[in-house]
Amino acid sequence: MSDRPASAPPIFEEEILPPGAPELTPARPDMLAFAALLTGSTALAVGPWFVRMADVGPIASGFWRMALAIPFLFLIARLSKQRIGRPAAALWGLIAVAGVFFALDLALWHEGILRTKLANATLFGNVSSFFFAAYGFLIARRLPSGKQSAALLLAGVGIALLLGRSYELSREHLLGDLLSLAAGVAYFVYMIAIERARLKLETWPTLALATVIGAACLLPVAQGMEGTVVPHDWTPLLCLAIGSQVVGQGLVVYAIGRLSPVVVGVVLLTQPLVSALVGFAAYGERMTAPDIAGALALAAALVLIRGRD
Repeated sequence: MSDRPASAPPIFEEEILPPGAPELTPARPDMLAFAALLTGSTALAVGPWFVRMADVGPIASGFWRMALAIPFLFLIARLSKQRIGRPAAALWGLIAVAGVFFALDLALWHEGILRTKLANATLFGNVSSFFFAAYGFLIARRLPSGKQSAALLLAGVGIALLLGRSYELSREHLLGDLLSLAAGVAYFVYMIAIERARLKLETWPTLALATVIGAACLLPVAQGMEGTVVPHDWTPLLCLAIGSQVVGQGLVVYAIGRLSPVVVGVVLLTQPLVSALVGFAAYGERMTAPDIAGALALAAALVLIRGRD
């Protein structure tokens, strides 16, 4: 399977053909990339449990998530014959921005989880998905189609139903809410930088280099704010690194280079649904009628967004 980034990938499903080229049937989004994105989003939704299980602070967990993943990422890049080469200065700049803002996202969101309700943190942390979808329409200089508008509306309704019962704004949770919101904005910047970098560099080198930069940023912050960085039990952190950074981010970065921002944004909104389903399976947390309705709305959004306009 080739992962060569296109020089100018289409923002949406249709490509503009050069003059004189034979007319082609508009293509559906790459279904392999769609499946990879959905799998990666699911893996990312599991990550917070490993953060809770770790015996180090939340920022240190973010550091180890990146640091432990680095050798795996470079190994996968080598085995898949994706060469780093000598990136140009502009490409290095994009990768640096991606690494710094992803580190900022992890630090803010992990801290936010401790200061607000989990539902609030999940809701505010996912604003990046809506921003990234809007970014896609902005750079394409077009309004969303009827099918895309319906998918975004259904996704928004699904999120509201899943989180509406436990969502709460209060002075007690204000700091955590603001930290989670800032994390979502930081992740949005990371996604843009990754999307632009993927025009010139393949999946695993892009993610590996950004991860190195992110880990280097988080280590001094964790040492300065939390002190204890080295854990007694490595198992949760190793699971976090492989599940969230290697599998989760790896598949998401791969898909970002092949799918439109609106598709990426809608699929990433499934993370609260995955958390609700796992909570039901692992802890017996009952899913109410609004929860089920929210799940169905998100499923309908996925069906709409994967099809052709």
